[in-house]
Amino acid sequence: MSLRYAYNTNGLTSHRLDDALAFLADCGYAGVALTLDVVHLDPFADDAFAQAERVRARCDALGLDVVVETGARFLLDPRVKHEPTLVNPGAEGRHRRLAYLRLACDLAEVLRAEAVSFWAGVPQPGVDRDDAWRWLADGVRALVDSHGGRAYDLAVEPEPGMLVEDADDWARLAAEVPGLTLALDTGHCVVSGRYAPEQAVATFADRLGTVAVEGMRRGVHDHLPLDEGDVDLPAVLAALQAADYQRLVTLELSRDGHRAHQLVPRSIELLRKAES
Repeated sequence: MSLRYAYNTNGLTSHRLDDALAFLADCGYAGVALTLDVVHLDPFADDAFAQAERVRARCDALGLDVVVETGARFLLDPRVKHEPTLVNPGAEGRHRRLAYLRLACDLAEVLRAEAVSFWAGVPQPGVDRDDAWRWLADGVRALVDSHGGRAYDLAVEPEPGMLVEDADDWARLAAEVPGLTLALDTGHCVVSGRYAPEQAVATFADRLGTVAVEGMRRGVHDHLPLDEGDVDLPAVLAALQAADYQRLVTLELSRDGHRAHQLVPRSIELLRKAES
C-alpha cells in the first residue's frame, strides 16, 4: 500500500493558495494540509465560506484531499503568538479560541476535510496546571459536544512545551473527553515524549486522526527537511504501512516558505524513496 502525502500551506506562504494547490498536485501530492490564516483562506473574512467552496471545487478538480490545521501564529491576536488558547487564564480568551475552533470545523465541513487538527496551548506564567487542565478539558468537551460526530475527525496534536505535550498527555485528555483522535506529529516524538516516532505510530495506530512527518533533531523543536535530524523516516513510514494507515501524511515546513519551490518537489521524492 502506498501512503498518501500532503503538504502544509504554512510552508507555502509566499504562494497564492490556488497556485499552491496546483503546485502540490503537479508534484504528485494526494492532499493539502490547509492552515487557516490571513494569507490562505482567512476564516474571519466576510466570504470565508464562499472561499471554502471554491477551494473544495479546486481540490476536486486537482484530486486533492484536505486536512484543516488551526495553528496559525497571529490569527486571533496580531501581537501575541498563538494566543488566546484553551488554557488562557481569561474566560473571554478561552471563549475566543473555542469560537474559532468551531468556525474552523464549520469550514472543514464545507471543505470535506478528513480531520481538524488543533492543540492545547502553553499555560501562561503563574497559571496552576490543574486549573489549565480543567479549562482545556472543558473547552475540548464543548467542541466535541457541538461538532463531534461529523464526517471529519477532531484531532488533538501534542506539541512540545504545551499542556498536551506528548501522546500520553493526549491519552489522558481522550480518556476524559471521548470523541477525540490523535494528531501525531512524528517529529515531536524526538523532542518530547516517551515514544520513538515509529513506536508512537504502532501504539496509537487505531486512534490516529492525522499524521505529520518532517526532520527534527532530538530535543530541539525545529521543523527540518526530511533528510535532516534524528527521525528514522523509513521506520515511520513502514509503521504507518503496517498499521494500514490510509489518511493523509502531511509535511510541515512552516519556516521554509521562501524555498518551497525546492522543498515541495524534493520532499515527495524523499518520501517515496524512504517508503520504498
